[in-house]
Amino acid sequence: MDTRTNSAIEFVQWPVNSQFESSFLDKKVLAIQTTRISPKLTSSEIDENKAYQNFNLGLHVGDCAKQVEYNRQLLQKSFPSKTSIQWLEQVHGNSVVEISRVTKKVIVADAMVTREKNIALAIMTADCLPILLVSNKGDEIGAIHGGWRPLVANIIAKTVNKMHINGEQIYAWLGPCIGKEVFEVGKEVQMAFVEQNGVFSQAFCKQKNGKYLANLHKIATIQLNLVGITKINVLPECTYSKSEKYYSYRKASVTGRMATIISLL
Repeated sequence: MDTRTNSAIEFVQWPVNSQFESSFLDKKVLAIQTTRISPKLTSSEIDENKAYQNFNLGLHVGDCAKQVEYNRQLLQKSFPSKTSIQWLEQVHGNSVVEISRVTKKVIVADAMVTREKNIALAIMTADCLPILLVSNKGDEIGAIHGGWRPLVANIIAKTVNKMHINGEQIYAWLGPCIGKEVFEVGKEVQMAFVEQNGVFSQAFCKQKNGKYLANLHKIATIQLNLVGITKINVLPECTYSKSEKYYSYRKASVTGRMATIISLL
């Protein structure tokens, strides 16, 4: 069964300038974004009121472990047989690890980089922002869990610092996350960013209740620009507003997780 043809799994589109660049990266890198839709279901069969039904990939959210492992096995079929997926225990921190081989031991971190082929780096989300990085030569990759806490702790800069290239040589992709129209945060969150750099004020919109609407895509784009990354592609979909397609923790605290995965071929 080739899950790559199913709407449960979508290919990442890199911010390339020419067809040559696009075909070059497609031969070097495989990157995908999952939805909550199971490869065995159609969107019309989804019941978004059921927390874990469909394609949950998180073992830590209370779902049946056998079902999650089955879903992960389906996901594995999207990659070449020699490729293994590396999962993390994400803690909303800013630890970045370099992966030289896949292990089943628990790795506590919120970002990964590798220069090895056949290692798929997986980030799980359900409103947070998944961020993928790839070198312009297609020989180095990174994956970042971009919740507001990792972002304010400069996880993007820490990840780029782990790579062997500079920002000008990196393409970035920003996946679906909770949207700027619904992601309400307190003033302390807004200030945590603005105190670092006033440019972040443009990523927040003050509300009548004194709180702010935060734009994770904008925050990440600013941070990417600050480390020299300007080639950025964004999938501007809101996980909260499109809960028939994506899991949303803000909308339903008991829910599954999607995965964003990248590997060198």
